[in-house]
Amino acid sequence: MTSDPSILDRPLSDIARALRRGETSARALLETATTRRTGRRPALDAWCFIDPAAEEAAERADRRLRGDAHEPGPLCGLPVSVKDLYGVRGQPVWAGTARALPDAWSAEGWLVSELRRQGAVLVGRTTTVELAYGAVGTNPHHGTPRNPHDDEHHRIPGGSSAGAGVSLVEGSAVVALGTDTGGSIRIPASLTGTVGLKTTVGRWPTDGVVPLSTTLDTVGALTRSVADAAWFFAAVDPRWGEPARFVAEPSAPAVKPLRLGRPAARIFADLDPSIAGVVDGAFERLADAGAAVGTPVDGRLVDEAEALYMEGCIVAAECSRLIADHLPEWTELLDPRVAARLRDAPGLDSARYLGDQARREALAARAPALFDGVDLLAWPTHLDSPARVAELDTIERYLAVNRRLLSSTCVVNTLGLCALTLPVGTDDSGMPVGLHLVAPADRDEELLRAALRIEDALLHSAGGSTVHAL
Repeated sequence: MTSDPSILDRPLSDIARALRRGETSARALLETATTRRTGRRPALDAWCFIDPAAEEAAERADRRLRGDAHEPGPLCGLPVSVKDLYGVRGQPVWAGTARALPDAWSAEGWLVSELRRQGAVLVGRTTTVELAYGAVGTNPHHGTPRNPHDDEHHRIPGGSSAGAGVSLVEGSAVVALGTDTGGSIRIPASLTGTVGLKTTVGRWPTDGVVPLSTTLDTVGALTRSVADAAWFFAAVDPRWGEPARFVAEPSAPAVKPLRLGRPAARIFADLDPSIAGVVDGAFERLADAGAAVGTPVDGRLVDEAEALYMEGCIVAAECSRLIADHLPEWTELLDPRVAARLRDAPGLDSARYLGDQARREALAARAPALFDGVDLLAWPTHLDSPARVAELDTIERYLAVNRRLLSSTCVVNTLGLCALTLPVGTDDSGMPVGLHLVAPADRDEELLRAALRIEDALLHSAGGSTVHAL
């Protein structure tokens, strides 16, 4: 069938309705996504594998949408990119390494199985940092995806879900599966001008995914808007399964203004002035919409949590254990920028590792106090404009950029919270700026509903129309 290619640019809810009304087809959406991937110049290199079975999956989705025996799920027919950590039947898994992992890693876990059950079209795999161990987004084995907001210079896309946000901006997918251990969904979302949701640890199973940290890993997705993030969340979450009901609820009048707290923490020190200006401008627009913005919050716990993640050993120890137990032959093949940080990792029975776990639990127990008097915390998602890849010519420079990228997001993982980033403007280099919204543990729904209100208010203020009350 012929359909308007611009349908792929609509919100997920609109695309789903267009599919059910016969205004487009899964096959047509896949063809549009393919054209956008292959026709982009310069090539963005978001993908490390395109699944030839995607066309057959689109045809199956169209049969379901036409009314065969299987009821189409909310995500039926939508083209989805998959981070190269997820097991997908028939696809190799590299986890960003130099060679494919054993076939057992292709077994599908909960999230991929749910997408397949609903009839989503899994287009292929997007590049990840090797073993997901890095926030910059570079990969010497599969190539580093280009940040799509600079055609002239090859800038970093953020990691470790490096190709995920790029695939969304490119238009080759409308949902991008990622994982988040210290910011690996939110960092690439922020650097590419997309939306990234980090759910509470344990909310969604992580089976069927190559682990980085069994303590901190979460699975999830990057999307093109908060509205799309809410649709995806409710489509797959076991407590919901029906996005229309979830998305409709926030449209009711708010019972009270949103209260956004700003922690007095190191993340605001040495912040790129143009990024600070964009975030301050977003705060002003939200205040104009009725939000209580900038409530001072004691940031000492935020600083302690950042220091533990950066100086501690939890992620390194658990990643080293994965390699030793399952991939010992990969040790000599590792990217030096990954190997350097794993070299001195302690064992899981060491006093250092056990002490860091005890400190993490103690810090997380104090986290509820951060939200006394506020609904959410808010700060910039990244602190510097995305670096040019050519500038990362030494390990020292790479590690410095990596640390700066993680410093704003890793706090959430350490404290066991949930968070979302959404784009709020561009810096002086024309690169996206993200606003980081942080909520207490197990308040994922409240976070999304507040983010929907914020996105709506910012969109209306940017368009010059009446701002919706917050």
